[in-house]
Amino acid sequence: MKIQKSSEDYLEAMLMLKEKKGYIRSIDVAQQLSVTKPSVSYATKRLRENGYITMDKDGLIGLTDSGMEIASKMYDRHRNLTAFLIKLGVNEAQAMEDACKIEHDISQESFEAIKRHAAKAIENEDT
Repeated sequence: MKIQKSSEDYLEAMLMLKEKKGYIRSIDVAQQLSVTKPSVSYATKRLRENGYITMDKDGLIGLTDSGMEIASKMYDRHRNLTAFLIKLGVNEAQAMEDACKIEHDISQESFEAIKRHAAKAIENEDT
């Protein structure tokens, strides 16, 4: 089953919040993504129904194994694409914005090629 781009964004944001704060709350997801609380409620309902997240009685969100797999993939793409664009001379804010757009549509093959190229460029800088 193909996951929607918006769901990928929500899962990635949740992983980022988990790493930053140690927990995930709906209000923090709304702030992270600049969306409304009702939008987060709708998205979390869909993500729960599809088995990507859990919610405890206090409203704290947890990523399931499948949710973590998608979130980690998107976050890895985001970090690497941002670094690559910065390496090309794009300012950080623009690189982050563009990485968000690219990360969903780029093929795995192209992404791996970018990662290899970026790693070589960094390696050459260090020598």
